[in-house]
Amino acid sequence: MKNGFFHRVFDLYYDGFRHMKLGKTLWAVIAVKLVIIFLVLKVFFFPNFLKQHAEKGGEADYVMEQFEKVSNE
Repeated sequence: MKNGFFHRVFDLYYDGFRHMKLGKTLWAVIAVKLVIIFLVLKVFFFPNFLKQHAEKGGEADYVMEQFEKVSNE
């Protein structure tokens, strides 16, 4: 199956990306935005909760305790 579905889909995208001019710049902008979202914002808005509340090596026990507290309420 030389010209199967996946081969044709790959050729479509490969040919499309190869002939882009403005699209390459737009993909670069998208990549930079993703880096900002997942790396920079994570540091400031999503602290490591377990590191602050559980002792090292006891993270699983802390999570289990929290589940038990919620289930008993």
